[in-house]
Amino acid sequence: MKKAYNRRVFLKDSSKAALAAGIGISLIPSVVVAATGNEFEQQPLPYGYAALEPYIDAMTMEIHFTKHAAAYAKNLADACAAEKVNMQTTSVETLMKNISKYSIKMRNNGGGHFNHEFFWKCMKPGTANQPSGILLTSINQSFGSFESFKNAFADAGKSRFGSGWAWLVQTADGNLKIGSTPNQDNPLMDISELKGTPLLGLDVWEHAYYLKYQNKRPDYINNWFNIVNWDFVAGQLK
Repeated sequence: MKKAYNRRVFLKDSSKAALAAGIGISLIPSVVVAATGNEFEQQPLPYGYAALEPYIDAMTMEIHFTKHAAAYAKNLADACAAEKVNMQTTSVETLMKNISKYSIKMRNNGGGHFNHEFFWKCMKPGTANQPSGILLTSINQSFGSFESFKNAFADAGKSRFGSGWAWLVQTADGNLKIGSTPNQDNPLMDISELKGTPLLGLDVWEHAYYLKYQNKRPDYINNWFNIVNWDFVAGQLK
């Protein structure tokens, strides 16, 4: 019986694999990265490379994650070794808050690593609904309406000259604020003009969108709102 059962399972799984291959779907996870628990190291992408299509294409996600973001994590580890930062006892957030004490390499790669790890969590597959509960109330109080917030956030990303990030942050007094940072800076850094707790971050470097949108950054930003993970954003609100 056991042998027959195993054979049925094998035939069933083989049929699934054949069907998947026939329609272009892989049963093998498209992202395989070992989780380490060390926040200085790149963590697994919480979805497959193609999961955010049609808004972000699979090739862009794969290159973005395995090349750009992976390089920031590697270079951050090198900088920490050179500048005697203990990655076991220091948090990335603490490093950001004291970034002025370190080198440009630490600033660029520490920011790049933190920003990308945060960015992946700001998105999820499927069509996003607007936020609800306390987050929506706070947005409405701060910006007048959700649509006004979206327009202001999009403008922050569109108007960032060159490469950088658009952010929604909660300031020290509890208010919400929209702004942007250049390159790989972020609102946690002590050198940043925009300061606060990041709630939502959008990568507006060309490598985040150029394969699909070319020079049409506004189209990328407008479509990006379809995959915002509002549950994650709400979880950052204090």
